[in-house]
Amino acid sequence: MKRAALIGIAAVAAIGLGAFAFIWFSGGSGQPTTQLTTPPLAADTTTAAEVPAPTTDDAVPTTTATTSESGSPRIFVLDEGSQARFELDEELRGSPKHVVGTTPEVVGQVRFDPTDPAGAEFSDIVINARTFQTDSSNRDRAIRSAVVLDSGSDEFELITFHPTSVDDLVGPLAVGDTVTFTVTGELSIKGAAQPTTFDVEATWLDENTLEGTAEAVVDRTDFGIGIPSVASVANVTEEVLIALDFVAVAD
Repeated sequence: MKRAALIGIAAVAAIGLGAFAFIWFSGGSGQPTTQLTTPPLAADTTTAAEVPAPTTDDAVPTTTATTSESGSPRIFVLDEGSQARFELDEELRGSPKHVVGTTPEVVGQVRFDPTDPAGAEFSDIVINARTFQTDSSNRDRAIRSAVVLDSGSDEFELITFHPTSVDDLVGPLAVGDTVTFTVTGELSIKGAAQPTTFDVEATWLDENTLEGTAEAVVDRTDFGIGIPSVASVANVTEEVLIALDFVAVAD
């Protein structure tokens, strides 16, 4: 019996060591290999061939993406004060723990006409998931592992949100105004894409600065995000808050 117990303990220890080694090596160093650049706005990706040609010599030329019948659109680009964030709950060594992970590695931009903001255009929002940091370097490595985000691999280093519609953004807007609205699109994590709606609160802080937060709650299992099999962690919530705390400055 004693020999069998020792063999059982050794087997469990070997399995645990193997899981730890897998997490350690698949998690990588956390150093980004992809240099983020601000994605273009959708209107800026239209090629000349896609713009309809005038039908007569007197036809009015097609307006460019930088003008509007109702005013002058402004372009705001995410600044270094912006950060992407996730939040979830877990039990760590038997005690409840609220986990917050953040990264400043996020890019994107928006163009809107203050007199008619309903037509606002958002670029893709791109996050380097490999650079998320919590209050534990061991947790950070586990998050980068193949079991969780797999952001230690080049294939899944980035998280992308592709906006497709903006709702409830009304105007006109003046400097100092705060607005709430929603942005719906396709959120891609770990190779899986799901329709997602972000609730946004934004303040036009001064002539050249927007500040605010965009938040959405997602189910991690929809993106194939698992939990490392380690004894110290249990009861990790399936619902995860994903947020962007943004500062955007006029381009």
